[in-house]
Amino acid sequence: MNKRRNGNGAPDGWRLSALLLSCACLLTSVSAGAADFAFGAIGRAFEQHDGETALRNALAQSDADDLAFVVVNGIKSAAEPCGDDLYLRRRAMLEQAQNGVIMSLSADDWTGCQTGDGKSAAIERLNQIRELFYNDDLSFGASKLEMIRQSATPQFREYAENARWEVDGILFATLNLPSDNNHYLNYGGRNGEFEDRAIANREWLQRLFMMAANRKMAGIVLFCDADPMLPLQQRASKLRSRHDGFKEVRQQLNTLAAKYAGRVLLVHAQAMDEKIVWHGNLGVVGGSADWSKIGVNTARPNVFYIAAHKNRTPAPAPVQIPAQTKSGL
Repeated sequence: MNKRRNGNGAPDGWRLSALLLSCACLLTSVSAGAADFAFGAIGRAFEQHDGETALRNALAQSDADDLAFVVVNGIKSAAEPCGDDLYLRRRAMLEQAQNGVIMSLSADDWTGCQTGDGKSAAIERLNQIRELFYNDDLSFGASKLEMIRQSATPQFREYAENARWEVDGILFATLNLPSDNNHYLNYGGRNGEFEDRAIANREWLQRLFMMAANRKMAGIVLFCDADPMLPLQQRASKLRSRHDGFKEVRQQLNTLAAKYAGRVLLVHAQAMDEKIVWHGNLGVVGGSADWSKIGVNTARPNVFYIAAHKNRTPAPAPVQIPAQTKSGL
């Protein structure tokens, strides 16, 4: 007796085998497509006695690891001069790295800069840094990453330091949030730099989360100098009587993260404990002054985790805070 054939002329048994094989291939494809890589974050290298050597060593060590890229927070200490010579020397250091390197702005890079007669040179130095470090759409280092800057939008053409890039379906972005209370100045009248940048940052965050949600991306990583999730009462005593320069961005991050289906990781430079603290789907971690290695694996529930450097013991386990807890509200 002949085997019953389907409409394509193949026996039903063959059809079942082909279907099973197709399902197996599909499962293999989904598994293989899961993101699994690591990136580096260098925190406040210049707080050490010899910050330039510390940065050079951190770049060399991260070059020796298997990383998708490295983000460096700032290029100088508060005590160092704000001249172009120093900026250009540090830029050359970043260019010599083997990994792709992105420079995220630090408060020390510009907010405290002064002219020879003691007047603030913060805005002039910020604009000069933008010209020297953010004048194209590529990262530093030998392994170039293509980036999209907020300055590509005419309304925000000044804000080239806010940039985004993607690796294996994860969205990464920098955000200019200086650690000195977000450069909020306590004086009468319009607080121009702070207010204009707040508008730009608000639009930038909305765009990032909308893009990630529309494309069903598994995660977003934000790099900034300050920890905006830390409430004012937990900051340095000299800041507690001042207006909280991070209140608006903290509320926005909590709101956007709560509506986002993936995981959000905020990497700042104000701590060195190398632990991710989770508030629901929003994780916060401070970059080490040495350097931190952060793993990405979409097969993990939280996607992001602290990975061990080569020849280094693993970091402590992450701290999990219940989803209903919101920092700073």
